[in-house]
Amino acid sequence: MSHAKQWETVIGLEIHSELNTKSKLFSVAPNRFGDEPNSNITEVCTGQPGALPVLNREAVRKAVQFGCAINGTIAKFSKFDRKSYFYPDSPRNFQITQYDEPIVVGGTVIAEVNGEEKAFAVNRVHLEDDAGMLKHFSTFAGVDYNRAGVPLIEIVSEPCIHHPREAVAYAMAVKAILQYIDVSDCNMEEGSLRVDANISVRLHGEKILRNKIEIKNMNSFSNMEMALESEIKRQIKAYMDNPHLNHKEVIHQATYRWDPEKKQTILMRTKECADDYRYFPEPDLVPIVLTDAYIEDIRQGLPELPLQRERRYVYQLGLSPHNAFVLTSDKPLADYFEECLKTCGNARSLCNWLIVEFAGRLKDTGKTMLTCGILPSQIAKLVNMIDKGAITGKIAKSVADDMLADSSKDCEEIVAANPDYLPVSDAAEIESLVDQVIAANAQSVADYKAGRDRAFGFLVGQVMKLSRGKATPQLVNDLLKRKMSD
Repeated sequence: MSHAKQWETVIGLEIHSELNTKSKLFSVAPNRFGDEPNSNITEVCTGQPGALPVLNREAVRKAVQFGCAINGTIAKFSKFDRKSYFYPDSPRNFQITQYDEPIVVGGTVIAEVNGEEKAFAVNRVHLEDDAGMLKHFSTFAGVDYNRAGVPLIEIVSEPCIHHPREAVAYAMAVKAILQYIDVSDCNMEEGSLRVDANISVRLHGEKILRNKIEIKNMNSFSNMEMALESEIKRQIKAYMDNPHLNHKEVIHQATYRWDPEKKQTILMRTKECADDYRYFPEPDLVPIVLTDAYIEDIRQGLPELPLQRERRYVYQLGLSPHNAFVLTSDKPLADYFEECLKTCGNARSLCNWLIVEFAGRLKDTGKTMLTCGILPSQIAKLVNMIDKGAITGKIAKSVADDMLADSSKDCEEIVAANPDYLPVSDAAEIESLVDQVIAANAQSVADYKAGRDRAFGFLVGQVMKLSRGKATPQLVNDLLKRKMSD
């Protein structure tokens, strides 16, 4: 067993999601991103003396929606607390959050990991308000309080994640749920979805949790995976280099940030504990009291959730679990796929064109299927043309390039205007190519006759190569089988 395999990783995620309410959690100030700094503020947002918070009931409804979506227990009684800390982006010097009586307790998030469904336990979901933003300039720093008071739900997992890939799958599944129930736009670039990771390692078989490190500043799932991989290696190396020290002396609880340029975690500060925050009940807000009827009404109004849609894609449309997860993890893309399905029945081929062919072409352009300008009906038409034999798969790849170059063009018009895109369906011409391939590949012909199916695929490929991908595949198959049987 290698040194790394002696260790078990333990990860818990704290996902902060800004709710897409029209106003903030405790004031009437607009909840909007991108406006002029300090234009969306009131006396409540800036902590003016005597300013009193008033709870946004829509934020409560959205928190309950998420709790129902993960089958958590919705608390009929929950309350707010003050969490004290001193920083320029917190004008009151405390955050209003929920400490010991959150609005949602427990729950389960199911995500696809390596082609299999895996269940992750949620510890709690609580409501709180966001802080402002520090903005650094060349000679000074300023604070924009537009974000101060924006409603958040913090989704805290149990320490039940044991690999960075699992952490990414779980976070993607949470993001998808938030999008499907329309409680957040989940824009990581704008900060409306932020993930903090708590991570520790221990020897396999140990029951205790060793000191954990919190990692912040992970603005993408790929960065999160790299940050976790880096921190795992750092902690294992620290323990291996100090085998005679008590593990509490090797890793001290602290907060780190991920530096994407250095590709390593960087110490920010030692970790505070609950006592440092001096939690106490918020005296200016009454508790939240919910009825069974209110909770059940929200539960019954939930839309199709990503897991339900994913299973439908697997069991009804025949997609692989991985492809179904990739599609459903991005609700706008899954909705685009649904539009394609209205005029094309080949779900597998549609999926491949969306998440492989077009995604690969768009990878370095900064665009997506939703922003490249191509209508879903055009993707459906392209797949239908392949299925009907109007074009071959190879020609379709060139047509796709032309569609991206000018999204206003219809794919049928693209094919009609380019003679090179018209498939060769003349039997005599293809028969000549088949004869050449059979004559040049006697061993493969013998292998096919001996029952080796892969040899047939090779021969088909050789004919397609000679025809520059323009031969009609079905005609090639038929001619090859007939001539080799003769």
